[in-house]
Amino acid sequence: MPRYALPLARPGQVIGLLGGSFDPPHEGHVHISCEALRRFGLDQVWWLVSPGNPLKGHGPAAMAERMAAARALLHHPRLHVSNVEAQIGSRHTAQTLTALQAARPDLRLVWLMGADNLVQFDRWQHWREIMLRVPVGILARPGLRLDARNAKAARVFRQARLSARESRRLGQFDPPKWCFLNIPMKEISSTRLRQNGTDRESPES
Repeated sequence: MPRYALPLARPGQVIGLLGGSFDPPHEGHVHISCEALRRFGLDQVWWLVSPGNPLKGHGPAAMAERMAAARALLHHPRLHVSNVEAQIGSRHTAQTLTALQAARPDLRLVWLMGADNLVQFDRWQHWREIMLRVPVGILARPGLRLDARNAKAARVFRQARLSARESRRLGQFDPPKWCFLNIPMKEISSTRLRQNGTDRESPES
């Protein structure tokens, strides 16, 4: 079995995985990570800095640059940065999850994403497999709540949806299970930062 350099985690811990190109990482990423820790009852959140986004035509900044920027931004003891997708050689979430579950079968993994990604989730490679592999926590961004709730993935897996009051138990459920939460969001994005010339977003994933 391949061995990857991963953040330290004890057996049985619930780990939220936030994938993305983080091009650049920003306080909005930190905000949703802290909200996910609290609202989904997670022990840790790992930022999976992606080598590239298959749904975007242009490549991100260099991996080392994005990793360094992410580490400089994080000052929370339960938020960690990982380049495991580069170690795996993966650009697709389903492949990443397969490898992580093989490497750390003792952890309970939860995939995290914004409501904007739920809208296009059916374009992701093997998106149904993702839903069947791990619980999914979705954090609503302003203006996308209705579109996200009507997304194809939300309709297909409507019977697997948890209520907001069950959100802290998300990682304890066997998939398919997903939970959609409305949270206060920071109006900032990696795309906007790039357009404004502040350095150099989410995977496919």
